[in-house]
Amino acid sequence: MPLNIVLIEPEIPNNTGNIGRLALASGSKLHLVKPFGFEIDDTRLKRAGLDYWQHLDVHFYENSDVFFEKYKNQNMAFLSSHGTKSHWNIPFKDNLFLIFGKESVGLSKTIIKQNSERLYKIPLYSNQVRSLNLANAVGIVVYEGLRQLGI
Repeated sequence: MPLNIVLIEPEIPNNTGNIGRLALASGSKLHLVKPFGFEIDDTRLKRAGLDYWQHLDVHFYENSDVFFEKYKNQNMAFLSSHGTKSHWNIPFKDNLFLIFGKESVGLSKTIIKQNSERLYKIPLYSNQVRSLNLANAVGIVVYEGLRQLGI
């Protein structure tokens, strides 16, 4: 698998379903870190993921501590509107973990502080927009990664 998409505490089932479809289409693994803002069998999640969900390589974690302990030695890039480096500068490698926060507040201040050297953002060219929809942001970053990897 070229990339790992990690959603920390996703809140909106439609976004998670769309990201699941994107993960399958891009050959990526999806990692979902609890707590969720929905039930995993939510019909909105299934509708957004359509009939692809059963083919998805998806992994679940009880909380972010469990996730980060399991993958502590892996390459990771953290995406946040608080990043100072562009997503174009992410050092993409096979099996890179792309870490995204929840829709309402993004990544926690603790995660941001602990990973400031690996914190990236998608540039926004309007002061009227503070962030992008999570599913759109994941799509932008994943396909830039695939492009850079030559996949």
